[in-house]
Amino acid sequence: MLPPLHEQPVPFITLPNWVKAATACGFNIEPIFARLGIQTDLLHLEEATISPPLLGQVMEACVAASRAQHFPFMLGETFAFDYLPDIGTFLATSPTLRDALRVFDWVRELINPMIDFRLHEEGETAALVLVGERAVTGQDRYFIESIFASVTKFGRMLAGDLERFARLRFRYSAPPYAACYASYFRVPVFFDQPVNALELPRHHLDTPLEGGFPKLHEQAERRIAQRLAQMPRRTGIVAAIEAAYEENPQLLGRGIEAVARHLGLHPRTLQRRLRQEGESFGTLLDRVRYRMALRDLQRPDLSLETISERLGFSDRRSFTRAFTRWAGVSPSSFRNRR
Repeated sequence: MLPPLHEQPVPFITLPNWVKAATACGFNIEPIFARLGIQTDLLHLEEATISPPLLGQVMEACVAASRAQHFPFMLGETFAFDYLPDIGTFLATSPTLRDALRVFDWVRELINPMIDFRLHEEGETAALVLVGERAVTGQDRYFIESIFASVTKFGRMLAGDLERFARLRFRYSAPPYAACYASYFRVPVFFDQPVNALELPRHHLDTPLEGGFPKLHEQAERRIAQRLAQMPRRTGIVAAIEAAYEENPQLLGRGIEAVARHLGLHPRTLQRRLRQEGESFGTLLDRVRYRMALRDLQRPDLSLETISERLGFSDRRSFTRAFTRWAGVSPSSFRNRR
């Protein structure tokens, strides 16, 4: 049986970021990792996971150990897409803030499924809202602080005058160190609000940014799509479906009913579980097919017709259309480049 969603392991690709933040805060994080049993293997970092409860223990220990700065702020401030450079390139070359916000879809996929932002637009105001309705604990507050520290950091990178027009809202009451918020964020901050959000005038979403670089932007997006396709999920219902496809490729062309039956679930239950993980069946199926196609195209013994059949397409033409949509080139062109 799968563990509850809030206890399922999440990727820990940000491990080096925690080390950098600890150094900035004047302490060595190694004893904390050792005491809590955190594995530190940079050679297999993309496979590293950690349970949210354990991650919360790490956060509390780091806050207690910090001597120079407030650790959650430094965790957000020092964050960089070190192991996901294409996302950093996509962000830096975005033509508008609205386009840059697509990064949060990939953050949810590759870094932490609980970092779930939604853009709300009403009247002249736009709000980047961190989804969440449960009561905010002390641990939650630390993570929310670090997330918005990163959001404002990258916001300033893209739009240097962020302080002139943005404001922050937090669902929790002002903490004892609330004065640090004003000096760190340098924007108006409000507590006891309905949502956790960064607000800005709506027209700023579509104001052209100085760093716009269309060619690099498109190339970065293509590379991110390939990376997503090549990285199977390891937790939750999404991981269960991907594993089912890997073990039983014949399911690829049979629809959601066949997959649900294979997993012992009702189709509506399967769809609901997917929504809880921020996924749709069609998007998941495309990603699995794309990953398998990239793998199969490296095998010269497999014809395009054979690959089409293996992936559950009705014919080679349907496969070619789908692959071209995913990769920006046809399967034959992709194979010839290698």
